[in-house]
Amino acid sequence: MTSAKTFDLIIVGGGIVGAAAFLKLQRRHPEARIALLEKEDILSDHQTGHNSGVIHSGLYYPPGSLKAINCVKGRHELVAFAKEYGVDHDVCGKVVAAATADELPMLEKIHGLGLQNEIEGLERIGAEAVKEIEPHVRAVGGLWVPCTGIIDFRGATAKMVDVARGIQPESAVFTGVEARNFTQDANSVTVHTAQGDYTGGGLVVCAGLQADRLARKDGVALPERVVGFRGDYYELEDHAKYKVRNLIYPVPNPQFPFLGVHFTRMTNGDIECGPNAVFTFKREGYGKTDFSLRDTADALGYGGTWRLFFKNMSFGINEYRRAFSKRLFLKTLQRLVPSLEMDDLRPGRSGVRALLLRPDGDTKDDFRIISQGRSVHVLNAPSPAATASLAIGDHIAEEVERQGLLR
Repeated sequence: MTSAKTFDLIIVGGGIVGAAAFLKLQRRHPEARIALLEKEDILSDHQTGHNSGVIHSGLYYPPGSLKAINCVKGRHELVAFAKEYGVDHDVCGKVVAAATADELPMLEKIHGLGLQNEIEGLERIGAEAVKEIEPHVRAVGGLWVPCTGIIDFRGATAKMVDVARGIQPESAVFTGVEARNFTQDANSVTVHTAQGDYTGGGLVVCAGLQADRLARKDGVALPERVVGFRGDYYELEDHAKYKVRNLIYPVPNPQFPFLGVHFTRMTNGDIECGPNAVFTFKREGYGKTDFSLRDTADALGYGGTWRLFFKNMSFGINEYRRAFSKRLFLKTLQRLVPSLEMDDLRPGRSGVRALLLRPDGDTKDDFRIISQGRSVHVLNAPSPAATASLAIGDHIAEEVERQGLLR
């Protein structure tokens, strides 16, 4: 049997939340030896590396919620970190555009939330001002959000880990190492993997799409279940990129648990259009026909999934139709940018969102971070978790300290 690898603390999960926790814990405890375990061969290979690359402002979240507080705090920290360490980013601003007059009341509501969340520079604008910011958008009004931006989240993740290891060279990152089970005693936690056992004074689990499964393996009694929703993107062809300058968002439908299809200029200059939101038959499946029997059985054997389906039946059907129809996807995009045509679009990438779904089908759960014995589990960290990651890292570090989990 392989001998145990011993550290002061072990972090499972090499997405941006795990990397931020690694950095914040290492900064607060420079003498600590910390191990980061990631099951893939590279870091940030799931939600972090497949999201829209947006630095969110904190606009949409209930005032006082962990999402609202940590998004605003984390955004400021993330931009400062990117500037200090040369991570590709641009605080370019976004416009939330109301396509029709019946969307204006919801736009006003979002404006009010943004003011309560102290989003700096927020401005309610008319149709002409929308046109000045994004000349090819047709809207009856909008909201200008100058502090929204774009960033290379993969690059940010890698840099956080590099900075942490620069503080303590005896800390380590292990890729291709999957946590299979856990055991705890009064003073330590052991993570069991195919490559041997890793032991630490405490454990932090930031497992994203696998958060519920690893929590249960660690003894957490969790009634909710993670259900995955795939989002597909199109990209604008080079000849059509001039139609989008920066970021264009629709007014979200309050009946639907996602923000809707939007336009995003990426840090490499590409323009992405999307995502839609469809139930995925594989939690880590990025193709339209990817399938996992285990993931499908877990999701469809759970009452919360069906309650979500029934609440959003018409939306779900429309999302599936768009997933397999470029023409329908284009029609949605043309609500805001009418000049777009079929040959302006090419298929882009896909991502999968992890939603911790309650038994009643509710998706509106806040960030959730809990302690269990000598472990801290990040159970729910959907968008805007990447933007908020450094603030979430502080929250995790404080919980580790409160529970006395560092040796």
